[in-house]
Amino acid sequence: MGVLATALTSCGSEPDKRCVDPKSYDVTRGYRVLDGKACKDGSSGTTSGRWYYGTGGKSGGYADNGTFSKSQAVDRGGFGCSSSGSGGG
Repeated sequence: MGVLATALTSCGSEPDKRCVDPKSYDVTRGYRVLDGKACKDGSSGTTSGRWYYGTGGKSGGYADNGTFSKSQAVDRGGFGCSSSGSGGG
């Protein structure tokens, strides 16, 4: 039952997100992934990271194929979801 719940929530309204350094983009690897504390909302002072949503790829501490816009990530279906929908029947 837990596997089914995971499958259902992976394509829900909350996209996968990772904290990345927005100034670290590398053409072949993407953005460097940071500790989530660097992106915490409401923290005092400045944060060095930004949330990167719907990231389908992560390799060697880098994330790619995503967006900084949460609403765009939800529209695209987020990580692991098909954009074509299901044709039940």
